[in-house]
Amino acid sequence: MTSFFRAAAASLAALSCCGVVSATAQPVRPPQVVMISFDGANDIALWQRSRRLAALTGARFTYFLSCVFLLSPQTRHAYHPPQEVGRKRSNVGFALSREDVAARLQQIWLARSEGHDIASHGCGHFDGGKWRQKAWATELSAFRTILRDAWTLNELPGEPVGWKTFAESEVAGFRAPYLSTSPAMLPALSADGYRYDASGVSRGPVEPGRDHGLITFALPQVPEGPKHRPVIAMDYNLFVRHSGGVERGDPDGAFEERTLQAFRSAFEAAYNGDRTPLSLGFHFTLMNGGAYWRALERFAQEVCVRDDVACISYADQVRRLEGVAEPSTTNVGG
Repeated sequence: MTSFFRAAAASLAALSCCGVVSATAQPVRPPQVVMISFDGANDIALWQRSRRLAALTGARFTYFLSCVFLLSPQTRHAYHPPQEVGRKRSNVGFALSREDVAARLQQIWLARSEGHDIASHGCGHFDGGKWRQKAWATELSAFRTILRDAWTLNELPGEPVGWKTFAESEVAGFRAPYLSTSPAMLPALSADGYRYDASGVSRGPVEPGRDHGLITFALPQVPEGPKHRPVIAMDYNLFVRHSGGVERGDPDGAFEERTLQAFRSAFEAAYNGDRTPLSLGFHFTLMNGGAYWRALERFAQEVCVRDDVACISYADQVRRLEGVAEPSTTNVGG
């Protein structure tokens, strides 16, 4: 009997090596895509912190920039918001100083050189839920103009070669402030040359969609907390869930742990399931004592280093979907 099993095993091995039993082989699964993004992109320390995390894990992020942070108190009048917002010029203020603008421009260029995705969050962080296409066009035009001319407007030396081309043609993505959209938004984005929008919300992770010639992404609702109630996978929504939107710190680490477990569960469900891309959103604000950034850092160091996980930007994912080669990058430090 022993010799029979040995002979059978040898025969099976021979058949396998010749490809006869290849029909039983498991198909190669695609990598699990994780897309991490930041809204606002203002605080210099958080630019540096996020870039360090990317260097540590190999991740590429998307930064949704609000263009008012490229205007100092002296140049703030260069921004002309849509008439729909009346006399108010910004819901999030402006840069603190000319030096603050210079530091932010440097971070943008460093991040872009490292392969990250610089995208638009508009300018004044207004709710465009009732805007018509003209209002969206005004805001989108203001973003491109201010980004393109930021060095000149602020009388800053050292504008990098290629900056204007980057501002005019490389910014391909948008996320609406408050995730608030109107039917006129996508046509306006399409008319302005955008390739993707990331303003959506979905019940769980979903594949990207297509609308008005754009690829559309959504932040998913993920189970969170002891009752596994769904919450949008974004730090602000977790902040509201955990402390009612009131800063309480996180002295016992409970908010951090709940967030990390929610991210892990959502990731594992996708990873062990059909590998649907997972999107996570953050702001350049340390809510509840930085609990959500700490959870992000722990999560990224767990999953982004895996061989079968791709922590990439929205622009990277668009290129993959469109079959376009990813651009080469240059690490320039900072």
